[in-house]
Amino acid sequence: MHLRTRTATRAATRTAAKAATALLTTALAAALLGAAPAWSVPGTDQPRQPVEVFAEDGGISRTTAPTTSPYVAAPTPGLTTPSDGDGEVTPLVHNGDTATKLDVVVIGDGYTAQEQEKFRADAAEKWREITAVEPYATYRGLFNVWAVSAVSPESGVTGDPDRATVRHTALGSYFWCDGVERLLCVDDKAVDRYAAKAPQADLVIVVANSAKYGGAGYNDIKSPLGYEGIATVAGGNAKSGQIAVHETGHSLGKLADEYAYDGQGTYQGEEPPEANLSTLTADRMRDQGVKWSRWLGQASPDGGTVGTYEGGGYYLTGLYRPTENSIMRSLGREFNLPGREAMIAGFYRHATPLTSPTSTDTWLTAADRLTVDLPVPGTQLRWFLDGREQPQLRGRTTLDLGLLHLTGPRSRPHLLTAVATDPTPAVADPALRAGLTGSLSWLVSR
Repeated sequence: MHLRTRTATRAATRTAAKAATALLTTALAAALLGAAPAWSVPGTDQPRQPVEVFAEDGGISRTTAPTTSPYVAAPTPGLTTPSDGDGEVTPLVHNGDTATKLDVVVIGDGYTAQEQEKFRADAAEKWREITAVEPYATYRGLFNVWAVSAVSPESGVTGDPDRATVRHTALGSYFWCDGVERLLCVDDKAVDRYAAKAPQADLVIVVANSAKYGGAGYNDIKSPLGYEGIATVAGGNAKSGQIAVHETGHSLGKLADEYAYDGQGTYQGEEPPEANLSTLTADRMRDQGVKWSRWLGQASPDGGTVGTYEGGGYYLTGLYRPTENSIMRSLGREFNLPGREAMIAGFYRHATPLTSPTSTDTWLTAADRLTVDLPVPGTQLRWFLDGREQPQLRGRTTLDLGLLHLTGPRSRPHLLTAVATDPTPAVADPALRAGLTGSLSWLVSR
């Protein structure tokens, strides 16, 4: 009963949080649908926010950019309702209920009404690029992906192919943002208007109708819809999917950037909270048993051996990163071992390792058949009846309840519990491993 209470509480908390966000999303959608698109030219007093800039050679840097765009399309006179499929939501990947999955919302910009199929194809390709990278490849069953059509009056985006090109689009995407050619900015309020149309938004990716390399990472944004960042990518560029992978390192893995700036100086602050930065050398980390001490000396998927490499968090000295060059330092790389561990833990903050088409509110009988789903390969499944494990049922995802040895009065219910645990060796921290177990319980009578 203790196990059931703990896991049920965790599941209830997650479901309640998602339900609350869904209610907020619905309210915001109602308010935003009636709002005219933003149309303002950024001035000297225009609010700005930090963004990441991605160079073609994989290098990453930071700057600030306006929160609004001067290229958001003006509303069509007399038009009060969506037309031509504007705001239409298409499930590109549907693995289950939003309360049990991590929901990615992909919004197109610079695609006309006639180009919405092209947008959905570009969105699907970006998701394929993202899930080619671990740990996404192994954990893709934890995700839903929603494509939201944002119909633009003009095809393409501002700044492509050159700085003189201007196009007004649904989200106001534009290259040459703040004078940086490859920086692809958007209007964050316009993004919210369309993200609110999806059933749930844990991550938001804007796909621009362009083959020009570029993108941006809004990893410090705090949307009222609940998602923590926006990644913008060029839909027709084969390298741009890496931008979204890096950005989710911030939003899902809570990872820090591992690159540094010339002239930034020496870090002299307290120990950073992020899992992939530390003020400690390898010897001190090992002695204290903190940060990535469990990974020290192991070969990392991004190349080399896990240790302490000086430079990171924008500082040249005073901070250490786990490996020489992971995707949190430059694009075209893999997550290092501590980063991969943090990403998996982040996935499970939004999704669950065990689901079932049968509600736990359903009172079952011995004549019923029960099915559960394990979205992650290799997940271990155990069954408990009234708190006692049933070893003969291990691993069974379909269960004829008549096989259970139910005793006592026919009216007395028995508690049947399924417990799923992801045994991945990619998560070594015991505090994080606790989130890799989930359970579901039903009452069963004779």
